[in-house]
Amino acid sequence: MQTTTEDPFSLFESWMAEATASEINDPNAMSVATATPEGAPAVRILLLKGLDARGFVFYSHDNGRKGQELAANPRVALCFHWKSLGRQIRVEGMVERVTPEEADAYFASRARLSRIGAWASRQSTPLGSRAELEAAVATADARFAGQEVPRPPHWGGFRCLPARIEFWRDMPFRLHERREFFRAGTGWAVEMLYP
Repeated sequence: MQTTTEDPFSLFESWMAEATASEINDPNAMSVATATPEGAPAVRILLLKGLDARGFVFYSHDNGRKGQELAANPRVALCFHWKSLGRQIRVEGMVERVTPEEADAYFASRARLSRIGAWASRQSTPLGSRAELEAAVATADARFAGQEVPRPPHWGGFRCLPARIEFWRDMPFRLHERREFFRAGTGWAVEMLYP
């Protein structure tokens, strides 16, 4: 392992720009893995909604399964996979909550029906029928008729503060290229990994 002045966030942005130019749907889609306090894993696809010098930002209900798991166990793993580019990025770290101002700004940028849906959905709880969900949406829509839809108190964002970021490139004969960046003080260290 050697320290490096190379910034993994810049490399991520470069790879994301290439994916955005070539992927048909959701180049910002990522698998997000969480675990219960007992260590039972769970994974689902979410969309990356922000990146800054601190980390990777995504949004969710606090009361849903992932929100509860992150509250109890703030460790998270992310995985971006662009098969058409033969690339993958894995991220591991801790989460912190985004500020209310960040969550408000992103929530306001969403389509009105998506904002209504955040009020109507009791994420991850049993649903009796699709009609039940549609009724909840209609009720929330009527509640905010003619006005802006504010962010619900149970809805917010998380920032993954990465401790390691691995960049993987597909190579012939499965001799893939793997570079892993690790936090080293206030900077980064990097090493190559066997495929």
